[in-house]
Amino acid sequence: MTNSTPTIIIPDDIPMASITGPSDDLLHLIQSAFDARICVQGNEVRVTGSEEEREAIVTIFADMIAAVRSGEQPDGPSVTRMVEMMREAGRSPQALRDDVLLTHRGRAIRPKTIGQKRYVDAIRENLITFALGPAGTGKTFLAMAMAVSALERKEVARIILSRPIVEAGESLGFLPGTLTEKVDPYIRPLYDALFDMMDAERAQGLIERGVIEIAPLAFMRGRTLSDSFIILDEAQNATPEQMKMALTRLGNASRMVITADETQSDLPQGPVGIREAQRILQGIEGLAFTTLDGKDVIRNSLVSRIIAAYQAAEGQ
Repeated sequence: MTNSTPTIIIPDDIPMASITGPSDDLLHLIQSAFDARICVQGNEVRVTGSEEEREAIVTIFADMIAAVRSGEQPDGPSVTRMVEMMREAGRSPQALRDDVLLTHRGRAIRPKTIGQKRYVDAIRENLITFALGPAGTGKTFLAMAMAVSALERKEVARIILSRPIVEAGESLGFLPGTLTEKVDPYIRPLYDALFDMMDAERAQGLIERGVIEIAPLAFMRGRTLSDSFIILDEAQNATPEQMKMALTRLGNASRMVITADETQSDLPQGPVGIREAQRILQGIEGLAFTTLDGKDVIRNSLVSRIIAAYQAAEGQ
């Protein structure tokens, strides 16, 4: 262990407060995560400690500078994710700068945690990817971004969005309106993600032409889905029979992402399709299971704490 002191020079075009945070909050957050000592003088940041920790801290500051230059403002949650990457995975936070899609508003969609990065990589590398995890971990949002990206690059000819419909007392056939109107309340989260990435008028045009198809899982029976990017959302509500049916719809030149949160199953008592799939399909080439957890929640730091509390209660 050495105690040499590397110096980080914050460039003149980067406001020091954007790196240290208000009242040096970001600086204190980084220092509290390591045993190393950080000293700031003017635009110089000096780090004293073990070589491993010095390198980690220098990397974090370099990524914060890159974030500011790209128009982002580092904050507590984003810096915490950088620290976790360095401490747990030994990877540079720069690895997360893997843009999946540029939205119609010019915003880059990219993984923001180690788990999300693994998830995106799994989708790229496999024909079928299962994403298991709680709400707020980006399962559906990142799958939609990958689907829209694949469509824009002409890797697929259409996107198919589906969900199991678990009805509460009323059959779809007896509800008023067209099929689209009947299904709309169940599919709304998929619409929300789509319209966040694509101009609403263009998205609606693609839906009307069938390039983007939105349908209940039950309507997939008997079809072969070729040249498509298929997203099966809320798959914890699929029975084993429905799950097998969905998986065997995959046609040539297609890719499928299946998302599920087992803590939010609305199925009545009986076998759950996602659990059967995990038991039966582990180890099949071209198929991957990825798990996201509270550390991957990016909605709000409070959501992470709520999930952790529920998981602790379930453990007891």
